[in-house]
Amino acid sequence: MESDALFSLGEPAGSRSAPAGPAGVDGFTAVADDSPLPVRMRPVTLDELVGQEHLLAPGAPLRQLVSGGAPMSVILWGPPGSGKTTVAHLVAGATDRRFVAMSALSAGVKDVRAVIEAARRQRRSGGPQTVLFIDEVHRFSKTQQDSLLAAVEDRTVTLLAATTENPYFSVISPLLSRCVLLTLQPLDDEAVRGLLRRAVADKRGLDGALALTTEAEDHLVRLAAGDVRKALTALEAAAASATALGSGRIDLATAEQAVDVAAVRYDRDGDAHYDVVSAFIKSMRGSDVDAAVHWLARMLVAGEDARFIARRLVIFASEDVGMADPGALSVATAAAHAVEYVGLPEAQLNLAQAVIHLATAPKSNSATTAIGAAIADVRAGRGGSVPRGLRDAHYSGARGLGHGTGYRYPHDDQRGVVTQQYVPDDLVGTDYYQPSPHGAERSVASRLPLLRRIVRGLPAPAARPETSTSEPSVTAQTAPALSPGAVRPTTGKGAPGTMQDSGTDAAGEGQQ
Repeated sequence: MESDALFSLGEPAGSRSAPAGPAGVDGFTAVADDSPLPVRMRPVTLDELVGQEHLLAPGAPLRQLVSGGAPMSVILWGPPGSGKTTVAHLVAGATDRRFVAMSALSAGVKDVRAVIEAARRQRRSGGPQTVLFIDEVHRFSKTQQDSLLAAVEDRTVTLLAATTENPYFSVISPLLSRCVLLTLQPLDDEAVRGLLRRAVADKRGLDGALALTTEAEDHLVRLAAGDVRKALTALEAAAASATALGSGRIDLATAEQAVDVAAVRYDRDGDAHYDVVSAFIKSMRGSDVDAAVHWLARMLVAGEDARFIARRLVIFASEDVGMADPGALSVATAAAHAVEYVGLPEAQLNLAQAVIHLATAPKSNSATTAIGAAIADVRAGRGGSVPRGLRDAHYSGARGLGHGTGYRYPHDDQRGVVTQQYVPDDLVGTDYYQPSPHGAERSVASRLPLLRRIVRGLPAPAARPETSTSEPSVTAQTAPALSPGAVRPTTGKGAPGTMQDSGTDAAGEGQQ
């Protein structure tokens, strides 16, 4: 079974041993001449470790861990190919400690307890300290992680755990608090390039038998995307192709033939998933359409569920675009329907169109803040009985209870709006919706104050000295109709087709 390392793990601890010094090593498979190139090229000293300079300073925890200077338990967190289990191999090379390696993919509580019991016996007899390495520790259940607590607490074992998942989500808090967390960064392009050149020249690698052209090297570096194991695996495949063709060098064509899919750091169930989705949403919110399309592509190439992407777009259309472009919700919903109706790969075109629309649309979160404020009030106990005039008056006996009394039918007024209380008594005058000045919402913002004044029966604001004493009408030319399709009367107060803020309203009750 291949681990997330530059070496392989063997059977569960205790079933196979490969001595690496007086104390011994359990759980590692010995390196052979036919081992994969990444395994053969694993560092044998700390000085060969590349790309984690922030952890290699004198006295740093990683140096102390490898040298055995401090028996601290450590969790190594980093992406694949960053050297987590390579560090474990270097620790295993210390001659004054017994090292046991296991993978959470195959080991269970029974295996962990067996290692702990053996370590306890060794400790009582004055034997060497035991370092327990657990690869993919995030795959251990809570119960399995619990089984480590006591032994780590009293240092019966020194735990060295590796994970590609965010340990704050995947490792239980009691275990995390007993360990030092070391974060390994993805290797940059120059680090990967240096390791490729080392593998070409080193006797453990190609031993100079083949030359690697600059173009092919650039291709391998780019496809590796910081994963050195990916780079070395691709180099080995390209070398095999070149040898089969009888060529003495690895050129771009050979490298492209060997591997043509770049490494994508993305785990649908892990930390990278949430980071990429977050970048995707924030890019659309920030109106960077190119970044948004990139993150969409990243998710599609990594195999993300297109329905998940579509759901995020539908949410975003109301959360971040909202009333600034009301049509955005229709676009997002149509894309979600296309995903269900058409499916991938063709539906990626529909998703791309929706992403471009949303990223370039004017933005407003007024709907988000409005419903958030309203929900907060409801949860805080604000609000009361439904006003009597708004209650249902259609069932028998409702009028006897006073339901519907005083209700005014807006369509009976030429403006389509009347003075009337629609909220509970303790919310009178509360403004939840605050329109932005962006996009289509600009016209809403211009007429909303007039609407609120009429509905609430408030007087018009005092006229400025340099302006007319009467407030200008809001006509159909300056503001969209309040109720599309509604018929406006041509008689009554005001000119036909206008909505004047007179401070009074036409008398008469409307329909129930």
